[in-house]
Amino acid sequence: MFSVIFPGQGSQIVGMGKELHAKFDTVKKLFNEADKILEFSISSLILEGPKDQLDLTENTQPAIFLVGYSIFQLLKKEFKLDLNKANFFAGHSLGEYTALASADVLSFSDTLKILKIRGNAMQSAVPKGEGGMVAVLGSDIEQIEKIIKENKDKYECFIANDNSNGQLVVSGNINNIDKFILDLKSNSIKNIKLPVSAPFHCKLMKKATDIMTKEITKLEFKDPKNILISN
Repeated sequence: MFSVIFPGQGSQIVGMGKELHAKFDTVKKLFNEADKILEFSISSLILEGPKDQLDLTENTQPAIFLVGYSIFQLLKKEFKLDLNKANFFAGHSLGEYTALASADVLSFSDTLKILKIRGNAMQSAVPKGEGGMVAVLGSDIEQIEKIIKENKDKYECFIANDNSNGQLVVSGNINNIDKFILDLKSNSIKNIKLPVSAPFHCKLMKKATDIMTKEITKLEFKDPKNILISN
């Protein structure tokens, strides 16, 4: 038994997939196709940067999807791995879209287009530079909830992801995130600011939710052949 799981935002780096793109036509063709579908060179942004543009969620989302989907197709076609026999498909946040496309529930083209819309919607919900996220390590959710609650008069932050025991992600306005980080440090709690351009998975994304609620109905979802675990 095995599963196929795809990453979400924050995992992007300039040059991801570069060696695979140079070596395998399967990857190169998908990158070229994506450029045509999106009507701009997402491939150049992935392979060459600049980083500040790649980190904008409107670009990060189709970029991470493209690399993940390309690797999936590469493993099937070039390395003859029968990934369609996976017991489960899943993805972390954005990665759910990669899972849907890889499991043939959504088409490659539709997934790229909806992720560009999703990225634009999420970026416009909170202007660039005004939102952020921080990973909190080595603490439990009760302790973090307590810190946020006790300091609600100082700042407003939201627990965005409860990833595992000892690994949480908190979202909010960047000024509030910075204040929250000071409280983490005063409590000797390790934290890492994430390379994202908006505060995902919290109520600040309400405008984006409204847009996506309308746009998602325009997509054709095929019946899954595998079990997909939604996040």
